[in-house]
Amino acid sequence: MSLWTPWRRTTISDVGSAAGGHRVVVVGYAGALGVELLAVRDLFDLASDLQVGDGRDPAYRVEIASVDGGPIDLGRGLTLAGVLSLGADTDPIDTLVVIGGLTAPAIAAREPGLVAAVAASAARSTRVVSVCTGAFLLAAAGLLDGRRATTHWGAAQRLAEDHPAVSVEPDAIYLRDGEVWTSAGVTAAIDLVLALVEEDLGADRAVEVARLAVVFLRRPGGQSQFSVHLDLPRTRRRPVRDVAHHVLAHPGADLSLAALADHVNLSPRHLARLFRAEVGVSLGHYVDRVRLDAARRAVEAGDRPLAAVAAETGLGTAENLRRVFVATLGVAPADYRRRFGAPTS
Repeated sequence: MSLWTPWRRTTISDVGSAAGGHRVVVVGYAGALGVELLAVRDLFDLASDLQVGDGRDPAYRVEIASVDGGPIDLGRGLTLAGVLSLGADTDPIDTLVVIGGLTAPAIAAREPGLVAAVAASAARSTRVVSVCTGAFLLAAAGLLDGRRATTHWGAAQRLAEDHPAVSVEPDAIYLRDGEVWTSAGVTAAIDLVLALVEEDLGADRAVEVARLAVVFLRRPGGQSQFSVHLDLPRTRRRPVRDVAHHVLAHPGADLSLAALADHVNLSPRHLARLFRAEVGVSLGHYVDRVRLDAARRAVEAGDRPLAAVAAETGLGTAENLRRVFVATLGVAPADYRRRFGAPTS
């Protein structure tokens, strides 16, 4: 069968209006990200399209919902109408998907009607899923208590602080804990839907969907490869602040505990205690993070030899640079450069 045969046999409206199939309800709200909402809908529909192209029944029946059935304001003049009322719906749901957005942590997750509707819908759902900061709505509904979960790397710390009963893993692209799935931000919706399609329809079908969407079936690495990994610590004591700035400014220097203690005229033991108390991690761990971040930025910035990057950022050799990248970012520096590096003329 030609790869494109299914699209000659069916239309999107044929698939979307099918009465049968695994019921997917995708929940949006004011400020939800359209790229996530439509990626989830379109990938499930594409899997159904492929099934129909093989002479089978559609695999999925995808419906988009708002809390009251009103139009979903996606921002900047774009509104999505003709959606299901989540609050009025009482039918069983196979997969409930809650979309993320900039409003999710502080606004949507604090709307009692929306949170209650998500909780009630989850109670009649076989599988519950969040994309990006949609995890805040699941957490507000109590659906992530005692579970492992992830969200956009930039919101992970807030999720952990707002919901201490949730075990937040900020580097994961997506996580499954029982029948609750959560994903990282924005395009991680694609990774998550492909994993769900693979569970439902098998690896071969998931591969076909990935090929048509021109994406990785399983992308290498975690969220650390996309994030600005290091924030300058907020400190009250000047010696700790001076050490933190010195490490940031000179990642390739001698940053041993003894050398840094000498830099601020403290004993090594006293500096180590102060730094951990102020920053929350050991000084050695902080140095390692700074060096990795400096090396990551240097790898992104150009095509200089990896051995030179390793030497200048205090990581020693190209082989050690490779080990650190693979262990922390899940990808070798050469692959990282190909994926994220600045284009060369």
